[in-house]
Amino acid sequence: MRCLAWAGLAGALLLALGGCASQPGSSPGASADIVTPSDESEARKRARIRLELAVGYFEEGKTEIALDEVKQVIAADPNLADAHNLRGLIYMRLNDRRQAEESFRRAASLNPREANIQHNLGWLYCQEGRYPDAQRAFETAMSNPTYGGRAKTLMAQGVCQARAGQTAEAERSLARAYELDAANPVTGYNLANILYRRGETARAQFYIRRLNNSEYANAESLWLGIRVERRMKDQVAMRQLGDQLKKRYSGSREALAYERGAFDE
Repeated sequence: MRCLAWAGLAGALLLALGGCASQPGSSPGASADIVTPSDESEARKRARIRLELAVGYFEEGKTEIALDEVKQVIAADPNLADAHNLRGLIYMRLNDRRQAEESFRRAASLNPREANIQHNLGWLYCQEGRYPDAQRAFETAMSNPTYGGRAKTLMAQGVCQARAGQTAEAERSLARAYELDAANPVTGYNLANILYRRGETARAQFYIRRLNNSEYANAESLWLGIRVERRMKDQVAMRQLGDQLKKRYSGSREALAYERGAFDE
């Protein structure tokens, strides 16, 4: 499952971060007492098969069906941490944060070392403005030496730190995320945006140019690129990006701002 989506949100940082559901049967942050499929009971095997179905519905955007499926999984096997984790993601999508937190906490109690669960809990806390709690959850995820999603969590941590006004810390986290996954458009955009707002325009130019020369360029990234090139006094690059913005996203807020010359709004 893709753990993030590249899209715009209002405000200084443009990020849409989905949580991550652990793939049924494989848990990268699991405890040392690994249960293989052959060790599982028939009931647990059936629950995992149904959980795979629920994950599929969730990925397809069939949220209510996914919720019905995962509720049946939990009824059949209430101690399956992955099911509670998915339930939390579903409730986050439904904007029911109380139920989401309850689900993630239950998942964490069943599998305390599962880093994906801690990542999801941290992102939930960040959305609620509970920044110290978010930081602790992200650090717990990162403390697992077997965790393979460090770039994802560093990215989320950096965005959260920026929202909390911790700009220097946010830059460090995003820079570390970029080192691990330079192709991630969300990391590249947010790092460039922070640097632009801090007045480090030449550094911002490096990151935003790389993003805008990729398949992941969108209205937000082109608009940031235009403002960066304007500040760098590169009129040719600025016009080229402006032409792309008007051609590809003619009705967007960014294209309208470009037409007005509203570079500092």
